[in-house]
Amino acid sequence: MAADRNSIEKLRRRLDAIDNDLIDELASGRIDRRTFLRQGSLLGLSLPLLGGVASAYGMFAEPSAARAAGKPGGTIRVGLTTPAASINPVTIADNGGLELLIQTGEFLTVLRPDFTLRPVLAESWTHNSDGSVWTFKLRSGVKFHSGATMKAEDVVASIDRLCDPKNASNALSAFKGILSPGNSKKVDDLTVAFHLDTPYGAFPYVVSSDNYNCVILPASYKGDFENNWDGTGPFKLDKYKARVGASFVRNPDYWGAKALPDRTEFTFYADLQPQILAMQGGEVDVLAQIPVSGGQALLNDPRFEIIRERSSGHEQVHMRCDVGPFADKRVRQALALTLNRAKLVKGLFRGLAVVGNDSPFAPAFPMTDHSLPQREQDLGKAKQLLAAAGVPKGFKVTLTTEQYIEIPDYAVLIQDFAKHVGIDIKLNVENQSAYYGTAVFGKSDWLDSTLGITDYGHRGVPNVFMRAPLLSDGTWNAAHFKNPTYDALVGQYGKAPDLGGQRVLAKQIQTLLLDETPIIFAYFYDYLVPVKKGLTGIPPIANRLFLSQATFG
Repeated sequence: MAADRNSIEKLRRRLDAIDNDLIDELASGRIDRRTFLRQGSLLGLSLPLLGGVASAYGMFAEPSAARAAGKPGGTIRVGLTTPAASINPVTIADNGGLELLIQTGEFLTVLRPDFTLRPVLAESWTHNSDGSVWTFKLRSGVKFHSGATMKAEDVVASIDRLCDPKNASNALSAFKGILSPGNSKKVDDLTVAFHLDTPYGAFPYVVSSDNYNCVILPASYKGDFENNWDGTGPFKLDKYKARVGASFVRNPDYWGAKALPDRTEFTFYADLQPQILAMQGGEVDVLAQIPVSGGQALLNDPRFEIIRERSSGHEQVHMRCDVGPFADKRVRQALALTLNRAKLVKGLFRGLAVVGNDSPFAPAFPMTDHSLPQREQDLGKAKQLLAAAGVPKGFKVTLTTEQYIEIPDYAVLIQDFAKHVGIDIKLNVENQSAYYGTAVFGKSDWLDSTLGITDYGHRGVPNVFMRAPLLSDGTWNAAHFKNPTYDALVGQYGKAPDLGGQRVLAKQIQTLLLDETPIIFAYFYDYLVPVKKGLTGIPPIANRLFLSQATFG
């Protein structure tokens, strides 16, 4: 052990960007390998070096040799929900469109299944003393499909485009208040420095696949993505027909490991059941995602395997805090108290989900505080709250939501639970295009409805979940929730340099949201991807379907 300790001390000196407190937490067993790697990656350190520290403490063995390359060739056929709008990398918001985007586009970094980040177009990243400037070193020799070499100006232009409010980017959910347009600076051809609006420890996640629109495009991009799909990825566009499907072929000039499939083919479907029938009929080999509710036929079929990943994905039930019955927090609390969360998890998910406690801090996040009492169904208390709010007999309200995975079934269950206390809910289930609209206030059923349910895909950190739908000026604040105390806590959380500080603030945030209840977070679901038996090489990364190493053995 003495030799190991000597190695650790050398690593301590080399890794001066790691707080000694973080290493001490690893040594004491207070944090595990996942948390150590995740916190270290937030500081911009390479995973091999972080792995050396953890290995010296016996936390995990060095990884074995990489698996043998799969068999090249063939076609992978995918069933996908029809994209709700044109494939514009700046504004696309629905899962179908985002899954297509990543077939040719790439990110600076990509989220791993263990919530750490894998370098992709960026090789490494560092920050200054307070985390207000992050410097990314870019990979050399990367070419766009059009033939141009990727350089710093392409990254600067891509990020500025997403940060600019006038572009109504979906990525503003992560960038707003963190990075302003014009503050991404070229240092040299392969180096970019991001000068943040405020110190922010999780910034590498903001420019990762966690921020779904954050693919790097040429600086010359003029909004014509559907005409050329000009990215840097392992696949190039073959054909695309709106509302019908798309196909991609191997990019022979890809900078990294070449794609194994010769081609991939995506067929679009309006809803879930046609996708399931297509898979049962052998028309597709993989579906991008299925819920347990409605997907039992595939879950129980021995011809298919299920890629399962624990995730922070969830459905947010927002209640407008500025007008109508939910302007009184007691009414919001009452509706939340009608839900039997254990039954929801058992009935909708057969246990393939975990109960939520009305905050975005999923149990999977290491900074989540687990000491707060779990909110349980309490119909008596709900009735008391409604009476105190002046609506003892309940009220009528419309719940507007999207036709997507288990959401319609969830809406029916909410409707049934609410009846017990006199809340009469009328359901309005729309296709995704109608529900999201233009995704701006005043032009979106999502953002303007009194009561709604919206799917939020998996993220590696809770920051977007805390900011976009809950900050007073949040880009996705469908609840119209405005609370200066909350805003200040989230600002402090973003600056917290270590896991301990994050946990202290997380508890305060969780406590405030339990009281205010602008949004019901009833569960966090496992991400389920059905694949034809024998198809391997698809990494279990929730909400992202990467196919370059997919192969039939």
